[in-house]
Parts: sequence; C-alpha cells; structure tokens
Amino acid sequence: MKKFTAGKFDKSDIEISISLSRKNGIRVYLESSVERIFGNHIENYITNYLENSGISSAVVNAKDDGALDFVISSRIDAALYKQNIKNLRASSHKRKIKKQKKYAFRRTRLYIPGNNPHLIEGCNLFGADVVILDLEDAVSQNEKIDARFLVRGALNVIDFKQTEVIVRINPFSNGGIEDLNIVIPALPDAIMLPKTNSADDIRQLEAELERLEKENDIPLKTIKIFPLIETAQGVLNAQKIATASKRNVMLTFGAEDFTADIGVKKTREGTELLLARELIVLAAKAAGIQASDTVYSDIDDIEGLIKDTELSKSLGFDGRGVIHPLQIEPIHNVFAPEAKKRGGGVASLGRKMIDAPVAKRAKRVLELAKRLSKK
Repeated sequence: MKKFTAGKFDKSDIEISISLSRKNGIRVYLESSVERIFGNHIENYITNYLENSGISSAVVNAKDDGALDFVISSRIDAALYKQNIKNLRASSHKRKIKKQKKYAFRRTRLYIPGNNPHLIEGCNLFGADVVILDLEDAVSQNEKIDARFLVRGALNVIDFKQTEVIVRINPFSNGGIEDLNIVIPALPDAIMLPKTNSADDIRQLEAELERLEKENDIPLKTIKIFPLIETAQGVLNAQKIATASKRNVMLTFGAEDFTADIGVKKTREGTELLLARELIVLAAKAAGIQASDTVYSDIDDIEGLIKDTELSKSLGFDGRGVIHPLQIEPIHNVFAPEAKKRGGGVASLGRKMIDAPVAKRAKRVLELAKRLSKK
C-alpha cells in the first residue's frame, strides 16, 4: 500500500500518513502528546472524517502535538489530495461576506506562514489590521499542498473578527492557480498577487477569481486584490497595474525582491528605494486606492522601524508590511492621528483653512481616531 503524508510532528500540528486499502475498515494508529486526555477524540475524529469523505478502508498513522480539529481535517484533506482523491468534502464558505472598502484601516499587514498552525491559530490576536496567510515565500516547495489546505481550514473555522484576511498565493507559474482553487471556496477577503509585473497579471487573476466565484456561488467581485510590486518592471508599470481592475484596493511594495532585481544592496537608509516608493504611491493615489510600504526586516531595530515608517507616511503610504508582532504597535503609533500620539481626546487639524481635498483626508483621519478611541 502506498502511503501519503501531510503535516508534521510539531507544536499544534499533526503528521498524518494514510494508506488506502480495500478492506478491514479504517485503522488509526496514534501517538500524541495529549493522548491521555484527547486520544479517543482524535482517533474518532479521524475515522469519522474519513468516512464522511467517502473513505471506508485505510490505515492511518498519526503523530500529534496538540493539533486542533481543523488542523487534523486539513492534513487529512492534503494527504488524500496527494493520492488524487480530489472530490473531497465541499468547503462551503462559512465566513460572512464583508463589504471591502477601498479606504479601510490597513496600517499593518502581518505575514503569517501558511503551513504553521501554531501561528495561524492566534494571528488575529496580534492586533494587525491585515493578516496575510502566506503560501509563497514562507512555505517550502514540498509543503505547498499542505499549506493550501491548512489555510482553507483556518478560513473556514477561525473567527478573525474585524481583521482583514488575505492569502498571498504563488505566482501563476508556480502553483498560483492551484492555490486559488483550494482557498477561494473558503472566502478570503482578498488575494495578494506576488511579483505583479503588468496589468495582464491582474487581469489573469481577475478572470480566475470570477470563475471561482461563479463555481462556488460567491457574489461576483467579492474577493479583492492586493497587487504586490517587487520588480523594476512592476514599478514602471505601477499605474497600469493600479487601474487594471476595480477589485484592486491597495498597491503593496516588496523591497527585498526589488533590490535583488535591480542588483543593489538594501540599506538602512533606504535611498535605493525612494524612487520606487514614490512611483507606487503616485500610481495608487491616482487610481483612488491605497498604498502599503515594504516590510522593515530588522525586527530588533525598533528605532529604525519608527524612523522609516515616518518616512513612509510622509511619502503618502497608508501602512506597511510587518514580519513580527512587536512591530505592529510602533507602526500604528506613527499612523495614528496627532491627538492619539499626544494622548488627547480630540483630533486637531490645526488652524489651517480646510478646503475640499484637506477635508477628504481629515475625514479619514477622524474615522481612524474614532476607531482608536474605542480601544
């Protein structure tokens, strides 16, 4: 019997190996760090889930370290998928459909590895405005299938409350379509497209989203798009990318790949990024959408993070990427209205006369201040 495995024996995870057989029913052999308390539940859950998936005979070997039920079912789905059993149990979208605003509070977008259940389970508690469940850079090639099903399971089960949940897929040349086929039925708020180089990339994504919305009875144009610009070509095409789809809500910048693409070293001062940042902001604002700056990669340098985020704000960015929860509060403080920084209760716009453009910006500031005052 050929054996297919998904998951790993790690914190909050489970390694499940399944060998399909023709008789003798479902046999589960379990090792678990919580076997004394939850062993019977885990064995029964695996058996029932397989039976409900149309599997009547199989040998299952499982090594568990406290995986929740949705993690167990996600690992089972991935192992079955690897055996070309693709008519799996339907993943009905249980999340409420949100009406996405082009101008929402997106000061921070926190990247979470898509194949790490321990981090995914609590990611809505970190306080980021946007959580990105990452199927691309944070997931090794041999774990892509496992990650797709784990992200789908998380979207179906976890209550992310007001946090906007985005899935960063792989490029279309490296499994992006497969990512979409698995995760879209679970209704993420948006899809982040890495290495967006042209308007055609966005149009291709839009076509796939429309196909999957129709197939899964999701209202058209529900799923939004976050283009991620990471190359010189993408920067030069930023305006065309920004206007390529009405699903676009925020242009995002990825400096790590960008500096590699143009052949320069990324510096603390960031002078090599200045033109690209300005072009992305201009493209986004001209298109009437938001702009989000790149991550600050040194998680120990909070002073540098604050200084760089102040520059981001002065350039016109609405937020930036985050790779560690400790970066969230300093970034939020920079993007907070002035009254919040002073500890006051009312946002002041100073003594300047407020004409129409200033009023529009002030309205967004006051909306943010109102939201922050409730915390």
